[in-house]
Amino acid sequence: MPSAPLRLVLFAIAILCLALVAPLHAADDPAIFPLDQVKPGMSGVAYTIFDGDQIEKIDLQVIGVMNNALGPKQDIILVKLLGDKAAQDGVVAGMSGSPVYFDGKLAGALSLKLGTFTKDAIAGVTPIADMLKVEHFPEAPPSSDAAGIDASRQAINTPHVSVPTGFVERTAAGTGQFLIPIETPLIASGLYPATIARFSREFASWGMTVMAGGTAPPSPADAQLKPGDMVGIDLIRGDLSLASGCTVTTVEANQILACGHPLFGFGNVKMPLSRAHVLMTLASSAASTKVMTTGEVIGTLTQDRQTAIGGTLGAGPPMIPVDMTLDTPDGENKYHFEVVESPQLTAVLVATAAFNGIVGSPIYGEGTTLQLDGDIDLNGHTPVHLANLFAPTDPTTPAGFFLATEVQSDFAQIYSNPYELPQIKRVDLRIRALPERRWAVIDNAWAEKSEVQPGETVNVKVLLRPYRGAPFLREIPVTIPAQTSHGTLELVISDAAFLNRNVQTLASTSQGQLPGLEELITLMNRERRNDRVYATLLQPTPTMLVEDKEMPNVPVSAIDILDRRENTGNARLLWESTVGESSIEMNQVIAGERMLTITVK
Repeated sequence: MPSAPLRLVLFAIAILCLALVAPLHAADDPAIFPLDQVKPGMSGVAYTIFDGDQIEKIDLQVIGVMNNALGPKQDIILVKLLGDKAAQDGVVAGMSGSPVYFDGKLAGALSLKLGTFTKDAIAGVTPIADMLKVEHFPEAPPSSDAAGIDASRQAINTPHVSVPTGFVERTAAGTGQFLIPIETPLIASGLYPATIARFSREFASWGMTVMAGGTAPPSPADAQLKPGDMVGIDLIRGDLSLASGCTVTTVEANQILACGHPLFGFGNVKMPLSRAHVLMTLASSAASTKVMTTGEVIGTLTQDRQTAIGGTLGAGPPMIPVDMTLDTPDGENKYHFEVVESPQLTAVLVATAAFNGIVGSPIYGEGTTLQLDGDIDLNGHTPVHLANLFAPTDPTTPAGFFLATEVQSDFAQIYSNPYELPQIKRVDLRIRALPERRWAVIDNAWAEKSEVQPGETVNVKVLLRPYRGAPFLREIPVTIPAQTSHGTLELVISDAAFLNRNVQTLASTSQGQLPGLEELITLMNRERRNDRVYATLLQPTPTMLVEDKEMPNVPVSAIDILDRRENTGNARLLWESTVGESSIEMNQVIAGERMLTITVK
């Protein structure tokens, strides 16, 4: 048996070995390093992940403190990252939030980078005192009023920070350089390249770089976060996934801070947090990035602020379930996913998912026509019904993109209403792919007679020119209402889009002048479909619009009373009235319009 002195020596060696092989990571509950003690030339460290779940240390040196860089009393610590990996990769997308320490005390988080092709890895650090303020912001209370909608639209945009001349000389960055937020990877799993190409610009405007990633199976260790670990913010989950990724700065009890800059800048939010894993760091002279996967939901993001994002570990928030069925001659494809409920993001997320499901079908091609039939279910309201036909009319824009943007537009109209914050229960989209390009243009139109009697029916012939093939005629019987006054009527032969834009545009012009969201939904559901030819009779007499009601042929006395009132309330006037409207089903997308004149004797 070894002697006592020898046992002590062996014990000391064992302790030393454990210290050497123990993984490097930031302290869970560190002391704070005051900003006023940060001086140029100081050495420090940052912690981040380059591959696997192994947190690594990066040495750094302080260049200086830029006072009021982001705004009054919002300073930035400018640092230079050192070492081989910093020299190879630079400041990496996904590194936002990596905790920075001086003398073992937490000073802040990496959040900004300098330039694109700079030789040195120059980064900006958000001071920890500014990040900790996020923890004191109250969470958004449940609200159904319009004020809550307006508040949710307040987005914070981190500006480009100009680097003073003295710092430019020390960083060898050259003139005209700015500090900008480190890009946030937007991890896409199940998205086709065509989808990324169509929608990546929308997400790039938020400072996000769309890249291929994946999902990881859940693990009991997912919620055991440490500073320097990666966390995902889920936007879509299910048969396809989309999530952004940041580095965790602090973990205290069940509260975390990350990023060091805004994700979107929405303020109070409710978004799922998931554990993110780094597969590798892709080095690039333009913009290195972390290739990542996301795992189990581990909490809820509640704050998206100027200096950090913050959230709570535990259960995630509810998301909006979306079911999509794509019916093709080869059979049905069904997709199920969930999207985050956000007035700013839900519309583009559903549009992205819809487009992705369409372009993934083998039957889908340049000449495919798409028929949409769907519903958006809202708590306490009538569903918004979606129905239209979409055919490619532009060689560079597929029909799937037109369908996706119409779905996006409908969501935007719901969320932008000034009456209440809508709560969407679920979305059901049913899309049928028709293997031909079905659209026709209204080439000409004429009535069999130009003088008619009240109550008489006149046949109107419409000449249509299809995408390919010979022009063809269709006939629409138009009945002149028996109560029509003598005089001239305008007969508009048109597609649905012309009427929705120019005749009785109630849904688009009544925002703020209706009793509530239910009436807006009623108007949205009354919009005309684009697979019909419409014949609309108009006469030059005023129509009064009162909330969601139309009152044609308003007498002059009523207009005089309206003019004398200081507050006309929800009443408005259009200087023409619809006498009647007819339409015929065409089973193809119709475009164009023609104006005819009918005289009532």
